[in-house]
Amino acid sequence: HSCFVQKAVVSTQSTGVSEENENMIEVPVAKHGRYIVCFDPLDGSSNIDCLVSIGSIFGIYRRDTEGPATEADCLLPGNKLVAAGYCVFGTACMMVLSTGNGVNGFTLDPSIGEFILTAANMTMPKKGKIYSTNEGNAKYMDEKLQRYLHDCKFPKDGGKPKSSRYVGSMVADVHRTISYGGVFMYPSNSQSPNGKLRLLYECNPMAYIVEQAGGKAVTGRGDERVLDVVPTQLHQRVPIYLGSADDIDEILSYFKE
Repeated sequence: HSCFVQKAVVSTQSTGVSEENENMIEVPVAKHGRYIVCFDPLDGSSNIDCLVSIGSIFGIYRRDTEGPATEADCLLPGNKLVAAGYCVFGTACMMVLSTGNGVNGFTLDPSIGEFILTAANMTMPKKGKIYSTNEGNAKYMDEKLQRYLHDCKFPKDGGKPKSSRYVGSMVADVHRTISYGGVFMYPSNSQSPNGKLRLLYECNPMAYIVEQAGGKAVTGRGDERVLDVVPTQLHQRVPIYLGSADDIDEILSYFKE
């Protein structure tokens, strides 16, 4: 799968960054083009053997330099993206895409071998009832985040608790979050101070799509947007909280206490 994506990058005259490659994917100078593609070719690959939904994530930038591409050309913040998307490989194969003017979902019709528009102008609920994170790491999390998770299960007002859903494939968890609302998070903790997910080809594309769908995506460091983080390394990690706007604001309110 990774080899297929790399060939696509070269054939479209792009420079690429992949989760599977330590260095950037070099393209012959004669084929250098206008775009830089960052991608995770198989997100959630550890779930393959148990048949859980997995996927692919990609983000596309426009090059603003001339001459041979360098690593510095790839170190762009997410607010420079011109397009981003992901494919979910589950009960159906669906591609979710944004080119900066909303979000649309296309489902593969195997009978004709084409992706059909099945979810036009996808938008997130402003507030959801689901939170998604690996609570097995709770002992390592910041106390304020632990308090938020406690209040999700035992609301201060005595109301109905939020539902917990966590697949462990970012594509699957984020797709559900966009569809139903709520929040997905992979925070920093004492064991992983910068979080686990990679900025260029996981967090930035997903943050771009979520914002285009009316949600928010932040790092938890003040009000910092994920899309405003300027990368310094190809495989840089960053904490991420993304989802319905009101739910993200609620989490940030705990951090400000």
